[in-house]
Amino acid sequence: QLMIFNNEMMKMDKRYREPCETFVKLLHPFAPHIAEEMWSILGHNESLTNVAWPEADHSKAVENTVEVVFQVNGKVRAKASVAKDMDKAALEKLAMENDRMKEFMAGKTVVKSIVVPGKLVNIVVK
Repeated sequence: QLMIFNNEMMKMDKRYREPCETFVKLLHPFAPHIAEEMWSILGHNESLTNVAWPEADHSKAVENTVEVVFQVNGKVRAKASVAKDMDKAALEKLAMENDRMKEFMAGKTVVKSIVVPGKLVNIVVK
């Protein structure tokens, strides 16, 4: 993941000091010698060993969306990425309006719809 982060940083037109310093701090446990060298190139005189570990921002780790599967008679027919807190009615409406779902429900009557928020919508047809 550090390499992916580094590759993305290299694509940027402008380098920012804070992400570079955070990268070096995270690299230090895996490659301490090169990290110390990079830390000194960034202009620091003290050893990286005595620097505080970066604080995590837990709000950035929260998922706001979930993938919901749409089923017809228990078989997955489509998927959608929706807001995590989407209510049952909105999920059912979204499933009913999905083109792929319409193909499998064409000419059939809806007997029942089962909606589990954040997980699935199952439309039972005959």
